[in-house]
Amino acid sequence: MSLSRERKPGEPVRVGVLAYDGCYAAEIFGLTDLLRIANLVATGSGQPCPFAVEVLGATDTITAAGGFGLAPQRWHRRLDVLVVPGFELIPGIDVKPLLAERAAEVGFIRSLGTRGCTVASVCVGAYLVAAAGLLDGRRATTSWLFADDLAACTPTATITPDAMLVTDGSVTTSAAFSAVHDLAMDLVRRHGGESVARQTARITLVPDNRTSQAPYVDRRPANRPGLTDDVTNWLAERLADPYDLSRLAAAFHLSTRTLLRRFGAEAGTSPLVRLHDLRVARAQRLLESTDLSSDDVMRSVGYRDAGSFRRQFVTRVGITPAAYRRQFQGIAEN
Repeated sequence: MSLSRERKPGEPVRVGVLAYDGCYAAEIFGLTDLLRIANLVATGSGQPCPFAVEVLGATDTITAAGGFGLAPQRWHRRLDVLVVPGFELIPGIDVKPLLAERAAEVGFIRSLGTRGCTVASVCVGAYLVAAAGLLDGRRATTSWLFADDLAACTPTATITPDAMLVTDGSVTTSAAFSAVHDLAMDLVRRHGGESVARQTARITLVPDNRTSQAPYVDRRPANRPGLTDDVTNWLAERLADPYDLSRLAAAFHLSTRTLLRRFGAEAGTSPLVRLHDLRVARAQRLLESTDLSSDDVMRSVGYRDAGSFRRQFVTRVGITPAAYRRQFQGIAEN
């Protein structure tokens, strides 16, 4: 992360966390508290205090998501890092009116970003950073749930939905909600050093080595009208069957070439890739909710070769089936 302000040796990095109506208070205090603990770790070992942290807002009172009142300091521009938390957002809701209500905050973010201040966002706080024009031409991430929408809203940005953190120049974006801890640990590592970061992680039980949100992504394809939905449902009912393109095309009274062309035009992928997506999504549910062995899960979703199953799973989820089970068994939805 680049810093805009010339700092004297030993002077702390000035971090401002932006508070605004509707923001998630936990994302504010998750970061400020972790940086405070890092300060205690550093000074306890005889090092300078790495951070000076403030919560800033446009007004003296802010109502966070859930109706909780906050009393931030009035914002100013004497910062090295500005952190923009996320806000309450439901998939499918048009985000533009929400952003219009935050015009003052967007202007503040823009004014700092264009002066060279490091700007970092948590979760859908990336929408505010994008509205400020700071994601144009940059790589970024956000919650996987909103990645496609953010990409549509910011067509010149490259959105990487599997990433936990993405830093491009003076802008850092992070994944969903709990990624505020990953962002905080990244700040600690950069400005407090590896030793302080490791000790802070041990004290707080916060993981300091997460690099991907891929294991958390729900990859079950959304229903779409037309051939895509029909083919997807047909494949989902026959996960364990060997893939047979001719059989699939015949089921829809199409030639294989026409099926591939039409499905590709609608879905942007092939029926075989969609089948692998469905198989891996089903394997995730089984690993979470059953005691079936990995081999039994593999066979039940249509794979006969352990290497192929592992490869397809890791490609989509980012970790092995065994690691996924250890992390997620017992959290499947009823």
